[in-house]
Amino acid sequence: MRLRASAAIVCAGLAIVAAGCGGGSKQQHSSTEAPAASTTSASSSGAQTSTSSSGGNGAAAAQTANGLGFPRVATRNTTRVAGKDAVADAAGVALAVYPSAVPGTHPAVVTVAPTDDWEAALAASVLMAPPIHAPVLLSGSGSLPVPTANALKLLAPTGSGSLSGAQVVLVGGVPKPSGLRAATIGGSDPYSAAAEIDRFVTAADGGRASPDVVIASSSDPAYAMPAAGWAAESGDPILFVTPSSIPKPTIGALQAHQKPKIYVLGPPSVVSDSVLKQLGRYGTVKRISGTDPASNSVAFAVYRDPPCRFGQACVHVPGSFGWAMRGPGHGYTLLNASQPLTAAASAALSGSADYGPQLVVDDGSTLSKPVLNFFLNYATPGYTQEGPTAAVYDHAWIIGDERVLSAAAQAEVDELMQVIPASASK
Repeated sequence: MRLRASAAIVCAGLAIVAAGCGGGSKQQHSSTEAPAASTTSASSSGAQTSTSSSGGNGAAAAQTANGLGFPRVATRNTTRVAGKDAVADAAGVALAVYPSAVPGTHPAVVTVAPTDDWEAALAASVLMAPPIHAPVLLSGSGSLPVPTANALKLLAPTGSGSLSGAQVVLVGGVPKPSGLRAATIGGSDPYSAAAEIDRFVTAADGGRASPDVVIASSSDPAYAMPAAGWAAESGDPILFVTPSSIPKPTIGALQAHQKPKIYVLGPPSVVSDSVLKQLGRYGTVKRISGTDPASNSVAFAVYRDPPCRFGQACVHVPGSFGWAMRGPGHGYTLLNASQPLTAAASAALSGSADYGPQLVVDDGSTLSKPVLNFFLNYATPGYTQEGPTAAVYDHAWIIGDERVLSAAAQAEVDELMQVIPASASK
């Protein structure tokens, strides 16, 4: 059953949990105890604040950042961002990536994307990539929601030189924050908005259009979600099609890329073979897909073009497309298929720190089998006679509360990622 994220309003001074990179193979795992929540206390306004603040600045942030989805339940190898919704999750992720506690930790610019247009929100994830580096916050068309407004105050963007000093990029009909210099991206529909975002990024990068483009379907967001993290890391735009046609704004954007490599995310039931044939007029086309959202996200996580050679390590290299995640030592972000906006909300994690793919689960009570098998096959770190301190490590971010992914499933992910002797991983 697909479940909605619920409220767990948490404010805290933030300690970022870092993870390294490495190697190993599969073993049998079983769930461990569910991780206990961190100690919280309620303020007079009803907001919860963590008692484990790391200093005066953190305490001040806790009082100011009412409603942000800060990481609050951590295990050895996982961190959960448990906001009450995608808006709060986006605020928490942005402050995890840009703690904004001392000079040099503020972003130059922040994106505010619309909650009523998931396609535009996902497409806006590309703004996290160079040269803009803008994490995504979310808002409806009315006033800014409290988590977004408070996050903007804490982030205090300094202004982007590549955007003529803009501090925020406003996508669609979101409101303009007072006192901040803004650049705007329009679009009368999701296809136009995605194309306008692509044009905006190309202009900011000196007119250099990406040689690669990701195509997703507007008919089923669960299959499109993993594109957000890749866009944030690579700078490759996300454009949209219908199951049976290519909208005119998407055609115009593809033509502007001048015969790019086009990667279609999703099976024929989501993007038809006839659409692939039509896309072939504008560049070379390849499909990346799985039969369900979970296996689709795994297929994207392990994909590389050109393909990896048999018997050789499979890694992303300059000029290749795809995560090529076929060994341990990486970061991962776990999302629920019923929450498409969390893909945009968490995309900044894929474009910084651990630089890893977004994996989709379709049942909040347990790990989806394709994701479980991915971790068993590729994500168990092993160490040699040199010992665990010389090993490499994994880390997973879980976006949403325990109804998005249960505490038991989080504990299982933690165990799957725990470093073990290399002999036990065979």
